[in-house]
Amino acid sequence: MTAPSLPSKRRFLSTGLQACLAAAALSCTSMAAWAADPYPSQPIKMVIPFPPGGTLDTVGRALAQRLGEQMGQPVVVENRPGGNATIGPSMVARSPGDGYTLLFNASTFLSGPMISNAVTYRIERDFQPISLVAMAPLSVAVNKNLPFNDIKGLIGYAKANPGKMTFAVGSIASAGHLSTEQLKQSGKLDAMIVPYKGTAPAFQDLIGGQIDAFIDPVLGSLQYHQGGLLKVIATTAKNRLAVLPDVPTVGETIPGFEFYSWYGLWALAGTPAAIVNRLNKEVSIAQQSEALTKFSAQGLIVEPHSVDDFRKFQKQETDKYQKIVTDAKIQLL
Repeated sequence: MTAPSLPSKRRFLSTGLQACLAAAALSCTSMAAWAADPYPSQPIKMVIPFPPGGTLDTVGRALAQRLGEQMGQPVVVENRPGGNATIGPSMVARSPGDGYTLLFNASTFLSGPMISNAVTYRIERDFQPISLVAMAPLSVAVNKNLPFNDIKGLIGYAKANPGKMTFAVGSIASAGHLSTEQLKQSGKLDAMIVPYKGTAPAFQDLIGGQIDAFIDPVLGSLQYHQGGLLKVIATTAKNRLAVLPDVPTVGETIPGFEFYSWYGLWALAGTPAAIVNRLNKEVSIAQQSEALTKFSAQGLIVEPHSVDDFRKFQKQETDKYQKIVTDAKIQLL
């Protein structure tokens, strides 16, 4: 084969050089566009898979408003309840991993897939942890007319009335449900679980005497306890809470008993690390603002955590929940 003449080689080199220059120009243009259009450049959607008005929604909306103020773009809350809190995450799992669709969820997020084969997403595969936002110690609340005022009395009452004592649960496999099962196992209680569609109707029936007990975040029961509508006889925190200094912990009667509901923020797997780290930083700033520290007075623990901290915590909680679900044979009804 005859080698190309010198002019052909020059034309070839000229064409290749032009292509390289064009590619470099395109790269520079893209970098300039990125620099001129930093994250976030549009409103962010925060999906909450529960109805408005609950504890999770209250904390999520406070966080969303504060993040919007800090980042210069609105963070719009979108409530997507249903499917035992799986509809919201399923919707988020189908969104782009660009940081503009986030999931604010409770610890039920981890336990939900354990009780239903219908869940199509996989948490470790499809979601990127951003931050643990708040931890909510639970309260053991009982009807005010029951003849006991502490965990020892509850255990004695349940054993004296086998199969008759009723515990409400706001949703299947929620922190309240799992902690109730753990209490039943630890105290060897023969008691009935009564599922409700949310915490509001459960509290109504607890106050009205249709149900005996309800384990749920302190933030939900505190107002009713202070108003004398029900009795909080214990909390599931490690130590007594400043907001309820005279109320003992379950652990004071059952050593080692400790349980929390908690709220976290996730992005989609594959979301750029720079965006994930930016969001974690912004959440940490928000947690030190009055918008979120005010919840400490209502029993929540609000402390900054790194992305890695949250990932490790998520794994520990997943293992803990799986054991309870397996031992109690919890299934979606």
